[in-house]
Amino acid sequence: MTSYYTPTYTDQSLLFAMANSPTILLTTVLVLGLALLCSGSGANVGSVVTDAFFNGIKSQAPNSCAGKNFYTRDAFLSAIRSYPGFAQGGSEAEGKREIAAFFANVAHETGRFCFINEQNPPINYCDPKSTQWPCVSGKKYYGRGPLQLSWNYNYGPAGKAIGFDGLGNPDKVAQDPVVSFKTALWFWMQNVHRVVPKGFGATIRAINGMECNGGNTGEMQDRVRLYQQYCKQLGVAPGGNLTC
Repeated sequence: MTSYYTPTYTDQSLLFAMANSPTILLTTVLVLGLALLCSGSGANVGSVVTDAFFNGIKSQAPNSCAGKNFYTRDAFLSAIRSYPGFAQGGSEAEGKREIAAFFANVAHETGRFCFINEQNPPINYCDPKSTQWPCVSGKKYYGRGPLQLSWNYNYGPAGKAIGFDGLGNPDKVAQDPVVSFKTALWFWMQNVHRVVPKGFGATIRAINGMECNGGNTGEMQDRVRLYQQYCKQLGVAPGGNLTC
C-alpha cells in the first residue's frame, strides 16, 4: 500500500512563513549551507595536537638532542596559522589522519624531534640547473627543520612564501622554530597535502621516494609504524595503502 506524507500544522506554518518572508527563507538557506560546509571542515588542529601528543614525541629523544628545546608546540601552532588548509577539506577523521601523517614523517626525519640539521650531509644540495633559484656562494642547502628541507629549489620558494631569504640565509630554518615549522608546512602543502587521501604511502613517496619500491624498506616501515601509533593515539583508523 502506498503511503503519503501529510504536512503537520507546524510544517505548514513553517512553509507558509518561508514563502512569505524572504528573510526567513534566506536564513534557512544559510543555516543549511553552513551545516553542509561544516560537515567537511576537517580537524581542529589545536585541539588534536595537545601538549601530551607533541611532548610525547619529544620525550623519545635524548636530553642531549639540540631539537629537544628547539621544537615546541607553541611554535607549531604559531606556524599553522599561516596554513589554514592543513588538515582541512574533508571529514574530522581525514583531518586527524593528515595530522598523524605529518607528525609521523616529522618524527622520522628528525629522530623524534632530536635533530635540527641533517646529520653528516653528503653534498651541499645545490642544483645548478635550478636557475630560478641560484645557489649563493658558500651556502649549503642540506636538510633543516621538521621535514629536513633540502635543495636550493626548495629553500628559494619557501623563503619567498614565508618572508625570509632562503637562498642567502638558509640557516634561518635552524635558528627560528616558527620559521622552521613554516618551511615544513610550506613543503607539506605544496607537495604532500593533495596526496594524503591516497593513503600514507603516498606521503612517503612525496617526501622521500627513494625509500619506496624496496629502496629502503626499513626506513619506510619506521614511518608506517609511527603513523599507525599516532593514528591510534588520535583515535582514528589509519586507512589503507600505508606503504610505498
